[in-house]
Amino acid sequence: MDKIVREYDKNNQVDSWETLIFLYNAALKEVSTKLDILNDEFQNVHRYNPIEHIKTRIKTPESIVKKLRKQGHEPTIDNMVKYVNDIAGVRIICSFTSDIYRLAEMIGKQSDLKVLSIKDYIKNPKESGYKSYHMIITVPVFLSDSVVDTKVEIQIRTIAMDFWASLEHKIYYKFEGNAPEYISRDLQECARMVWRLDERMLQLNEAIQACLEEQEKQAAGGAGKDTDKDIEKDTAQAEKSE
Repeated sequence: MDKIVREYDKNNQVDSWETLIFLYNAALKEVSTKLDILNDEFQNVHRYNPIEHIKTRIKTPESIVKKLRKQGHEPTIDNMVKYVNDIAGVRIICSFTSDIYRLAEMIGKQSDLKVLSIKDYIKNPKESGYKSYHMIITVPVFLSDSVVDTKVEIQIRTIAMDFWASLEHKIYYKFEGNAPEYISRDLQECARMVWRLDERMLQLNEAIQACLEEQEKQAAGGAGKDTDKDIEKDTAQAEKSE
């Protein structure tokens, strides 16, 4: 991507920042389309949507510069591309924890996507209690005369996890990262409550699915018995007429 940005800049085609944002927006469109297709396919095959909704965003220039300086890098275009992996972000909200790993597996199997790194904050939560599944991938963006592999961060979490993370971010933003100890402690307890809720909802969903499958089996068995009775009845009538 660095090469493309420099080429655009050298030819005075567009401002380099504008080019950068153009590429990341294009990458978000590519990833969003892939996710929509996967969701539609899943609905068609399994009659079930693993994705509740999808959010996309581009980091603000202020946020990117702040992150680079925190890492000890100069805020240049090259450093943005090299060191900031989440300029383009996609957040996938699922119903159940099982959906998270199912979607991550489907994304990883896309032949034109390359998975650079994975951070599983569900199995290994952050100290704050934060849970989510993060993937850094590259997606090819096809331009008129070149292809640019562009980085996108994908976060996959349940509705409950997203609820907690959104409120935790707002609370810590007010304290600028220096929240009192009792606030952090209560947030951790809320995170544990959210996890227990996710587990219960998953168990409930599995119980419902098992119940429906049993009902289908019984219905199919009943239909088979009715068919056997009809055959016996037809056979008896045929013998009687003879």
